[in-house]
Amino acid sequence: MSQVSENNLSDLLDEFCSYLVIEKGLSRNTVLSYRSDLIKFLGFLQERQIFDLQTVNKNTFDDFITVLNQGKLTARSQARYLSTLKHFFKFLLLQSVIKSNPTEKLDAPKLGRSLPQVLTYQEIETIFECVDTSNPIGIRDRAMMEILYACGLRVSELINLKRRDLLIDLEVVRVFGKGSKERMVPIGRSAIEWVQNYLKNSRDIIAGRFETQDILFLNARGRKLTRMGVWKILQKYAVLVGLENKMHPHIFRHSFATHLIEGGADIRIVQEMLGHSDISTTQIYTHLTREYLIEVHKLFHPRA
Repeated sequence: MSQVSENNLSDLLDEFCSYLVIEKGLSRNTVLSYRSDLIKFLGFLQERQIFDLQTVNKNTFDDFITVLNQGKLTARSQARYLSTLKHFFKFLLLQSVIKSNPTEKLDAPKLGRSLPQVLTYQEIETIFECVDTSNPIGIRDRAMMEILYACGLRVSELINLKRRDLLIDLEVVRVFGKGSKERMVPIGRSAIEWVQNYLKNSRDIIAGRFETQDILFLNARGRKLTRMGVWKILQKYAVLVGLENKMHPHIFRHSFATHLIEGGADIRIVQEMLGHSDISTTQIYTHLTREYLIEVHKLFHPRA
């Protein structure tokens, strides 16, 4: 079955995507990204009249990247394509579609480690304080941002929160992260106060007559917020206080982690709260803190 044809191409892609979901526990968006990359690669093979997957080699991959580079592919995008190909050919080997894996010695481009941008505590306070909480939408926005910062949630996790996930008596939030993995995250006094305010004085007004299926945060039409909806809300307040260039969807998550580590929190505790499966993902925030410490040293040490 090493032949790529119109008949088995779709089946191969479907089987691989099912494998990513069931065996690897990857999110829907990640799987869609893999599928998109592979559609381009398999289309490239057909254009080159390569119908036997056994004949694919390093030169094939180099030619593919060269074609992609005509669209000025970044090093990060190139690395993503190569990662997709590595996973795909490993899957093909496991399924005995091919006898050897041509990606084993394939080197991904070296990427500079980019540190996530964060807000200072003062900047976060400024954004919070600029929200007009004299109306239901403002109360919702303040409660939403308080939870993002207090719990370090991904935006996708925030929009899927349900009222039953708020365990106020225990002062924790139940969060379902990547791969539907459940974790408990402390919520903190300030966030609790604003969420209770939202539930008492805002949510039912926003919901109106719509059935909301227990979703915690709703848009102005009483429906579930989208990721783009949250982004627009955050950007609106960032513009008000002149921080639009720093604002991005995960800004409160990055700030949450950085401020905890700066305050002395154990990295493994932060890893647990963020829902990272690998400690190396969390270690980016120790690098960020080190940068901060160096800057402080340069500013205040007399012999720096």
